[in-house]
Amino acid sequence: MLRGAGNINRCTRGEADLAPEVHDIEEDEVNIIACVKQVPDTETLIKVKSDGSGIEEGGIKWVMNPYDEFGVEEALRLKEKHGGEVTIVTLGPARAMESIRTALAMGADKGIHIDDASLNNGDAYTTAVALAAAIKTVPCDLIFCGQRAIDDDSGQVGSILAELLDLPQATLVTRVEVAGSAVKVLRAVEGAQLVIECPLPCVLTAQKGLNEPRYASLPGIMKAKKKPVDIKDAAALGIAAQDKAKVVKFVPPPARPPGKIITGDDPAAKAAQLAKLLREEAKVI
Repeated sequence: MLRGAGNINRCTRGEADLAPEVHDIEEDEVNIIACVKQVPDTETLIKVKSDGSGIEEGGIKWVMNPYDEFGVEEALRLKEKHGGEVTIVTLGPARAMESIRTALAMGADKGIHIDDASLNNGDAYTTAVALAAAIKTVPCDLIFCGQRAIDDDSGQVGSILAELLDLPQATLVTRVEVAGSAVKVLRAVEGAQLVIECPLPCVLTAQKGLNEPRYASLPGIMKAKKKPVDIKDAAALGIAAQDKAKVVKFVPPPARPPGKIITGDDPAAKAAQLAKLLREEAKVI
């Protein structure tokens, strides 16, 4: 269901109750899209290819981006409370299907996999263009993204997606309540909390603390195999050539210089030597 978007945007400093101020809409269905990205596991040792064209993918364990997991979990909780459907949308090569199936096993209803080699290694804008093109084909009330992906760490896709869809957005949310034709979210800032109210439909980016994602159950894993996943390419989505920007080169960070070990039996002399090195070489004091 697509709701009309009025201009509701309120920020309040300090602790605030997010209980809905309008009516309880448990009887109203909320159709939700959760965008996910497949990324290397956090314990993976990343190596850049010698030509800088990407990373060495051999031996990498691929997982759903942790921040996207928060978005999927929140979508499922809202579905359980209000009814409706959760659709998973991802962009990536064939292996990305595994992350879609993981989300389906958690409880999502269907998926859209954008699989097109011409979109691989796309920048944040290209990724958002592809996601927006797919999302436009699915009526929805709410769109979740992770606040950032742990591989490129750009944190831009959710905001660009909202701009492309001409929807209001709230980023880094740690609590969500749907009330009537609006959503009320909590966003932590230094020394305070913001309560932001957005009309539906809108885009939210999920932050750590929003929830604790569930594990997929064995029945859920079995059911996920039969849930529909629509595979689309750039042509099917009408993505133009000028929207296919790529990251052309990856450069590893410079190697750290070796550390120094101060030896000796005299603590005072060692402390003096440490202070000298911090002042003259490290230049931190």
